[in-house]
Amino acid sequence: MTLKCLVTGAAGFIGSHLAERLVAEGYEVIGVDCFTDYYPRPVKEETLAELRSSDRFRFVEADLRFVDLEPLLDGVDYVFHQAAQAGVRASWGENFAIYTEHNVLATQRLLEAVKGREIAGFIYASSSSVYGDTPDLPMREDSLPRPISPYGVTKLAGEHLCQLYLCNFGVPTVSLRYFTVYGPRQRPDMAFHRFIRAILEGKPIAIYGDGEQTRDFTYVADAVEANLLAMRYAPPGAIFNIGGGSRVSVNYAIELLEEILGKKAIVDYQEAQHGDVRHTLADTSAAREALGFAPKVGLEKGLRAQVVWQRSGLGIKSPG
Repeated sequence: MTLKCLVTGAAGFIGSHLAERLVAEGYEVIGVDCFTDYYPRPVKEETLAELRSSDRFRFVEADLRFVDLEPLLDGVDYVFHQAAQAGVRASWGENFAIYTEHNVLATQRLLEAVKGREIAGFIYASSSSVYGDTPDLPMREDSLPRPISPYGVTKLAGEHLCQLYLCNFGVPTVSLRYFTVYGPRQRPDMAFHRFIRAILEGKPIAIYGDGEQTRDFTYVADAVEANLLAMRYAPPGAIFNIGGGSRVSVNYAIELLEEILGKKAIVDYQEAQHGDVRHTLADTSAAREALGFAPKVGLEKGLRAQVVWQRSGLGIKSPG
């Protein structure tokens, strides 16, 4: 019997890659997205194009805050909750209401709807933002989470909701803390997307801070692989760091992009932003031991793949 998966945020960056992988593995997939205005709808529609051609994929445009979830969950074996309002810097002030609605309320509604159903797994997409600006590196799952952005607070709240629905109702939840995912289809607001576009177009790159802040960059295919491993092997209640093992400074990443693109970057250093952490580095030993997770794509290879994708999207011929 073919297993059925529900992927929320299926028109987004990671969600679309995950849905495609599940379809390729032979699963039946229901994709849900509500096309928030965080970035243009046509970008997401293009992302969905290949998925829509599969007879194992069905797309439903719906807002998790309001839709009747019962029909969406009918016969579903696994839920991959990727949908969220993204972005650290945009989560301050009045915008926080949007984050609480999409990241907390929507997650609670989905968990409430799953409660009492015989599902095999509920995999929640969390974030390294839950750790905050800790000097305790590498970041470990048993470290005390202290987010320093409203976005991070909402992602941690989602983890807590998963835990309480496990403890009280037996919902088999697993949380995956992604560390700076990149690759083809990366959101337009994310760093590498902005950097590549700016270099190609000869425009300045805004760098917040001195550029010596570091990130543990994770290629999107490795993040997707972590979801499938979690589906198959993760014990209920587990929380795992999902990092790519490619920790470098922002300045180094720009130098690497200059080399790949054959063009110099115009860098505009600006004041550091509220909510930005100085360093991230994932301890992925727990995911390695429990799931067999091991990132396979290094930073240069992953960036070259993203560059090829962005060049095609900008109508600029990719190098042969």
